Amino acid sequence: MKKLPLICTLSLAAIATAFVSCDDEETYADQKERENNQIMDWIADHDIQVISMEEFLKDTVTNNPETGPDKSRNEYVLFQDNGVYMQIIRRGQGIVMPADKRWNLNARYVEVYIPTGDTLSLNLKYTYSETMTVQRTGDKFTASFTSGNMAMKYGNSVPNSWLMVLPFIKPGFLNGEPSAKVRLIVPHNQGTQTAASKVYPTFYEITISTEKWQ
Repeated sequence: MKKLPLICTLSLAAIATAFVSCDDEETYADQKERENNQIMDWIADHDIQVISMEEFLKDTVTNNPETGPDKSRNEYVLFQDNGVYMQIIRRGQGIVMPADKRWNLNARYVEVYIPTGDTLSLNLKYTYSETMTVQRTGDKFTASFTSGNMAMKYGNSVPNSWLMVLPFIKPGFLNGEPSAKVRLIVPHNQGTQTAASKVYPTFYEITISTEKWQ
């Protein structure tokens, strides 16, 4: 039997290895399925009750163990169009940001990597909070971080999930009025650019106050 030249043998081995690698490579669909399973596990592990947007809009309340009104429930509302889950702990005692206004907002936050529960970043113990400039034009909100840990770690782009809470909260000023406080479960495409590129979900707890109106 004629033996194959060594170079041909090596080439065939390389091709076989390439096919095996392709078979083993995780597709984007696989990554999204894994992420969805991780979110579902987080919801189950934290005894979260998911409510619909229609149910939420009746009173814009998500019952939670911290502020109630029913402290036996841990409710999050699901945004069906993008998979974000939101819990409002406090709406705040200011006002909802009016249309065609520009505000400077301050935020304290914790960011958690949902697959393991590890903290990715936070600024609770820092002297300065996150600052971001928010513009509302009609019903559209745009924003950018101007300083803080999020800006240094991820750049100036504010995650879309952070903007989604703005129509529902009433941030107070820094003169002692209670700030708004929310919690979010965020799939990769509504989080930071890093989460989007690596396809992982995050949990946020964010306290937001108003610095001033413009």
